[in-house]
Amino acid sequence: MSRAAEGRVLWFTGLSGAGKSTLASALYRELERRGERVELLDGDAVRENLSKGLGFSKADRDTNVRRIAFVAGLLARHGVTVLVSAISPYRDTRDAVLSELPNASEIFVDAPLSVVTERDVKGLYLRALAGEIPHFTGVSDPYEAPLSPALHLRTDQQSIEACLEQVLALATSEVGRDAAYA
Repeated sequence: MSRAAEGRVLWFTGLSGAGKSTLASALYRELERRGERVELLDGDAVRENLSKGLGFSKADRDTNVRRIAFVAGLLARHGVTVLVSAISPYRDTRDAVLSELPNASEIFVDAPLSVVTERDVKGLYLRALAGEIPHFTGVSDPYEAPLSPALHLRTDQQSIEACLEQVLALATSEVGRDAAYA
């Protein structure tokens, strides 16, 4: 398959509540409106349907990320733009899977713990901070931020619309296809 016919993978990573799914969903709608072949792999939906039964140990989280990457790679190799929205907390695993995906770009959706805690309508962060939820990313389990993402979006400082403009520019550029993991 020629490089032009290949799809791409835009991997949104960050803490729960940072805005990954919101941005990926908005980008999905816009690319679909433009007639592009696009698919959204949301971490919560994948965990429910493809990774059911996995826990939250490092090994299980890594398995979940590898499964998401496998599906993303299949789709991208068939000309689909794949939007992955998954916490994917461990840098080594994220780097490994991204390096194997066609035309992959990492997008770090960043907001501080205080902001994601305020956004959390389910109160999970407060419960995790109180010690009621073990292995909670960003509280009792680590989140390892990307070292050099294609985009670093601060959703506590920029509007969703401004962030979407940046992601859309990356998604529709040929330069973006040669980002860190291409």
